[in-house]
Amino acid sequence: MYLKIKRIVDILLSFLSLILLSPFFIAIIIAIKIDSKGPILFKQKRIGKNKKEFYILKFRTMKIETPKDTPTHLLQNPDQYITKVGKFLRKTSLDELPQVWNIFTGQMSIIGPRPALWNQYDLIEERDNYGANDILPGLTGWAQVNGRDELPIKLKAELDGEYRENISLKLDAKCFYRTIISVSKGEGVVEGEVKNKEKSRETGVK
Repeated sequence: MYLKIKRIVDILLSFLSLILLSPFFIAIIIAIKIDSKGPILFKQKRIGKNKKEFYILKFRTMKIETPKDTPTHLLQNPDQYITKVGKFLRKTSLDELPQVWNIFTGQMSIIGPRPALWNQYDLIEERDNYGANDILPGLTGWAQVNGRDELPIKLKAELDGEYRENISLKLDAKCFYRTIISVSKGEGVVEGEVKNKEKSRETGVK
């Protein structure tokens, strides 16, 4: 029953967001066009519910010459590819706003496992072990508020599976609240192998 209610809430909130956030959309669109060449939106093939492929929408934060289908944190020196406006959008997660359309159309939910890239085979396979590929992916989720990019694949999949097993209004509200806190502090975002190595030195992990 809750999944049906959850879908209704997704539709209502995403519809309201499209209307209320339209001024921010316009401002971001203008900033992107002034800052760099290329399209306004970035479309990327992702894995949705039951491993069905769909195209996620984001505001473009990278230069058009950036290698395709490579997670930013796996790029060598990603700063060379991120635009000036893109750095701000990524830090504040405003680049994710176009995904309210993915939510409205039923490809995503507000809360759920973040959709894996089509070629993140290790994450997709690991999520199969926990049934985490059987639910709608989300704009944010339990794994996101517990580490985001810093999490190893296995732990991320475990957290996604934990969410699947315990989906409820209380858990969704907790994810939503912690997402706001996490985004406001810029927690858990790792850009590039350079920062991964720096973190490894700081924690003593090799």
